[in-house]
Amino acid sequence: MKKIIFSIVFLTLGWATSKAQTFNLGVKAGVNVAKLNADFASEENRLGYQIGAWARIGGASFYVQPEAYIGSKGNKFISIQQDNGNEVSAEGKVKFTTLDIPVLLGTKFGAKNLNFRLMAGPVISFVLDENSSFSSAYQQATDFSNYKNQALGLQAGAGVDVGSISVDLRYEAGLSNISKSEKYTQKPNLFQLSLGFKIL
Repeated sequence: MKKIIFSIVFLTLGWATSKAQTFNLGVKAGVNVAKLNADFASEENRLGYQIGAWARIGGASFYVQPEAYIGSKGNKFISIQQDNGNEVSAEGKVKFTTLDIPVLLGTKFGAKNLNFRLMAGPVISFVLDENSSFSSAYQQATDFSNYKNQALGLQAGAGVDVGSISVDLRYEAGLSNISKSEKYTQKPNLFQLSLGFKIL
């Protein structure tokens, strides 16, 4: 599935590059509110950050925007569903530092120095660092605290450009299970707000 998605995206990127009328390059930074949606526990959102760069390739209304940024995301578990069906209070925390690489397809409308954008596309996250701690109640969950080194997601959102400044609001839904457990599922989901500056 990953190969199919990224093959389509990079073919589209190649086509857009060959037809490109504009090319922009910029930097960005922002915050995100993230959690790991789990099918066996209750969780709380955690605040994180992102900082990186983006490129925008396209014509008058259609564009492709690949990005690369370092970010932090995580989760706080506040309870766990035991095998007997009882839910007990139990704290667990996990924090990831990731390299995120989305490739977004978008459309824009408006004037040159004031336009609005809509975008969506896949994102792959590579885990650079992971820090976790769990109470003993989680020991029953096989491989609960063992995580994979990458995850696949889908981003969608909207943005506005005012001159060289851009503001984006996006939602990212996890498509793959980041947990190594074959019994339990954890998928990263987050909202992100970023401020960008066009340097080219």
